[in-house]
Formats: sequence, structure tokens, C-alpha cells
Amino acid sequence: MKARVHVMLKNGVLDPQGAAVRHALGTLGFDGVNDVRQGKVIELDLADGTSEATVAEMCEKLLANTVIESYTIEIA
Repeated sequence: MKARVHVMLKNGVLDPQGAAVRHALGTLGFDGVNDVRQGKVIELDLADGTSEATVAEMCEKLLANTVIESYTIEIA
């Protein structure tokens, strides 16, 4: 079983990496980009039967800083 966790900074939290990417895209001539938010993707290979609730607990305890980040979980 595989799970993919998408972690993003919450709205209102400054994203200096995203700002740097937006600036670089503008420098390369991609002027239509108004904002960039950068995040991370964590892919987990899990034992069969692992619940989405268990993955959420992993996110709450380690994979995401829930004070400033939100996450979504995809189970495949």
C-alpha cells in the first residue's frame, strides 16, 4: 500500500522559497505567475491494512508542522 502526503505552508505564512521561485520565473520571462507556494511531497510504502488515520497521526506527530503547515493524504 502506498500513501502520498502533500505538505504546504498555511495561507498567511510567508513562503520565501516560493517568492524566490516566482522571482526566478519572472527573470526567465514567465510574467504571468502571480504567486508561488512551495511545499513537499512525502511518499510512504506502507504495510497492507495501514489506515488513513494512522498516516494522519504520522503527519500530526512528525511529517508536518501543523502550526504553520497543512497536509493532504492520498492512499493508493
